[in-house]
Amino acid sequence: MSDASPPCAVNHDLQRAPWLSIVIPFCNEEENVRPLHDQIVTALGDFRQPYEVIAVDDGSTDRTLAVLEAIVKDDLRWRVVVLRRNFGQTAALSAGFDHAKGDVIVTLDGDLQNDPADIPRLLELIQDYDVVSGWRADRKDPFLSRRLPSMLANWLISVTTGIRLHDYGCTLKAYRRVVVENLRLYGELHRFIPAIASWMGISIAEIKTNHRPRRFGRSKYSIARTVRVLLDLIAVKFLLRFSTTPIQIFGGLGLTVGTIGGGLLLYLAGLKLIMGQQIGGRPLLLLAILLLILGVQLVGMGLLGEMVARVYHETQHKPIYMVQRVIHGVKTGKIDAEASQ
Repeated sequence: MSDASPPCAVNHDLQRAPWLSIVIPFCNEEENVRPLHDQIVTALGDFRQPYEVIAVDDGSTDRTLAVLEAIVKDDLRWRVVVLRRNFGQTAALSAGFDHAKGDVIVTLDGDLQNDPADIPRLLELIQDYDVVSGWRADRKDPFLSRRLPSMLANWLISVTTGIRLHDYGCTLKAYRRVVVENLRLYGELHRFIPAIASWMGISIAEIKTNHRPRRFGRSKYSIARTVRVLLDLIAVKFLLRFSTTPIQIFGGLGLTVGTIGGGLLLYLAGLKLIMGQQIGGRPLLLLAILLLILGVQLVGMGLLGEMVARVYHETQHKPIYMVQRVIHGVKTGKIDAEASQ
């Protein structure tokens, strides 16, 4: 357990380090920003610890950034991390984690479909767990294009990783700082955080949360994203089980393929030496060799490439996002801009 302390009876103090950080990625959500701000203020009206909101503008091309700047001027608890272009949700959340200062970090989408009123319920459970994951039990999305692929993906992720959750895709989650500060995220790995962090021996709880239909803007999700999730799932499974001992998978695959190949060679040698048949021109022999070589090469290249990418990001500290500036609210209403490095 981390040493995160529960909320106690004190007044908001903007000079104190926040106990809670709320990370929200935004991309072209200009109509949702102000209502979301108001709902967070209402939801945390009785919250007695200092908190901050890290809004990450992920390359918005509408007035999302302008609305966020206006909010920062009026609400000193908000900060805006402006990315130079659209890097995707994983990178936006990672940027928010890097700038968050709280002992507990809550994430939610910026499209108003997650209900900020659920945040206090997550904070109650985070006292006893390392991760509290939201579950959109009554999800307000189209069935064929969103809910059905999500149900299949959740089942497959749970079976593959051994961390069983009903709703991996729900962004509304609460984490203790120790969970996210030791993660390196890229690709579409934000939805796999509970599974990736499982090597730490973390405790996870799941709670039903309110899910609302989208009122403004357009969804950023598509069926094509499901394919990327499935590919990332293969990578996560490999990294969780074989990242430190890759010989187990490559050696096992090599032994299996070698045994099959050896068996085929013995069979063909028997046909040649005992039966006197010609085997050199058999299409089956050529096809088997071609498929075996191609399959081993593709699987090996994919897994080795994943290993190289992990080493590249973690040892060289290669960022998956680039910050343009960070906007802070100050009492004078001025805006401080922190240039990216």
